[in-house]
Amino acid sequence: MSDASLSFGDNVRIRSTPLTEKLGLAGQMGSIYGETTPSVTGVEVIGEVTNDYAVNVMIEAKGEQLWFAPDLVELIDHGAGTEVRIGNKHLVRDASGEWSEVPGSEPPLKPGFIHRLMRSFRGRR
Repeated sequence: MSDASLSFGDNVRIRSTPLTEKLGLAGQMGSIYGETTPSVTGVEVIGEVTNDYAVNVMIEAKGEQLWFAPDLVELIDHGAGTEVRIGNKHLVRDASGEWSEVPGSEPPLKPGFIHRLMRSFRGRR
């Protein structure tokens, strides 16, 4: 599988290999939570890192995140319907893996304590 075909939010299955069988991970399912360059971040990766690239998979049944060489991860689907909120943006993923913004879906969050505190300091000048 090419590295580019795996991305945040994808639903995946851990491939069956002697290593994943030994670790009790073969066939486990989860979601991609991130990606990294192991030579920079120093994360421990399961499998052989060939292109200095690894993906983080949240293994649902175990409730833990592990880093894998991408050849040990099999794409199930792109998690259509997955929603994320970043600031005031609300994004939903479609079956092709594209993220689309949902306009006007949520009002902005109310200012929290830090925001009110900073505003009060600015008002004292």
